[in-house]
Amino acid sequence: MIAQPVEHEGKRVFLDGAALPEAHSGTAPNTMQSSQSNPRDTYHKIAATVQKVMRGHKNPVRYLLAALASGGHVLLEDYPGTGKTTLAKALARAVDADFKRIQFTPDLLPSDILGVSVFNQRSQNFSFHEGPVFTNILLGDEINRASPRTQSALLEAMGESQVSVEGMRRSLPQLFFVIATQNPIEFRGTYPLPEAQMDRFAMQFSLGYVSAEDEVAVLSAQLHNHPLETIEPCVNLQDVMQLREAVQRVRVSEELKHYIVKLVTTTRTAPGVQLGASARASIALMKLTQALALFDDEEFVTPEHIHEIAVPVIAHRLVLDPQAKFSGATARQIVEDILKRVPVPA
Repeated sequence: MIAQPVEHEGKRVFLDGAALPEAHSGTAPNTMQSSQSNPRDTYHKIAATVQKVMRGHKNPVRYLLAALASGGHVLLEDYPGTGKTTLAKALARAVDADFKRIQFTPDLLPSDILGVSVFNQRSQNFSFHEGPVFTNILLGDEINRASPRTQSALLEAMGESQVSVEGMRRSLPQLFFVIATQNPIEFRGTYPLPEAQMDRFAMQFSLGYVSAEDEVAVLSAQLHNHPLETIEPCVNLQDVMQLREAVQRVRVSEELKHYIVKLVTTTRTAPGVQLGASARASIALMKLTQALALFDDEEFVTPEHIHEIAVPVIAHRLVLDPQAKFSGATARQIVEDILKRVPVPA
């Protein structure tokens, strides 16, 4: 039986079982002409631009761009003042794309993220006002300060690049990239991200403190103004989409596919692990290694690429049992041990 729309409080809603109608995002499409640059050049341009601000953070920049190029999302977890928000803003300025920021707070509501319908008294109709999720690059700052209800508003957006609001399915832009941050040392007024939300992030990593020499360079760079103010876009949306297409063409051998799956499935039976990594981890690991191979001017993925990125991709998805936690075990240690035990394909 086909469900019919009904009137409810002045709005058309659909009964259970009805397919959600499509609605187009109001985000303006990018009309810039593509520079037709080499995808590898696109990576180097963005990396060089971001590293003007993020001194001493070569690997974090590399990992962030790998996620951007492979279609994944990133969770940055580190201490205050290490540059998490600055890294996200530097990337947004380097790419000529739409950027929005959400400062997560305990009183933030799902509608503050997704959008809401507002009644127009002149036209006597409801019009949908898009929330900040309708963008290309979204920064979710201190995401663990919002309630689980609000955190879950991003689940569909991150997993399917769409949101369902008031009976309508609204597509997000083709390039939709989430960078979320959280502080690992503050627990008052915070809500741990649920496992389903953690699994939506392709990888989680920290920046760490820079060396004393690099910190002196940071001071010198900010004597008069912040380096972010000098960043100009070096690539556009078309360049990034070409980069993503090039990543998909990087070859992954059948042996390495089996190796990736073996690493992930081993976490499900590892001692001290209550919940292992899902198939989503295998997919993310494969795609991210393709991006790293492209960055390294390789035509195929190697075991070194897998070893480089395995911990940031897998560790945050594991749930340890209480006894393992009390004994001092960490998810990172477990993944590193698995990397040592599982034989690498010849």
